[in-house]
Amino acid sequence: MKRSVLIKYLTDQGCCLVREGAKHSWWINPAQNRRTAIPRHREISDQLALKICKDLGIIAFK
Repeated sequence: MKRSVLIKYLTDQGCCLVREGAKHSWWINPAQNRRTAIPRHREISDQLALKICKDLGIIAFK
């Protein structure tokens, strides 16, 4: 999956960018106060995308 598609989905679900790290972007779900790191690769594996959604407490898409 493309990183841009995942970022758009997270934004639509109410998540927002906290900060940019050296190799990852940190995102938070303010509704549940959960955060996770998203690597800056162009392609993100489907397993990692599911884990990111789970970490943020949102419903994963297919």
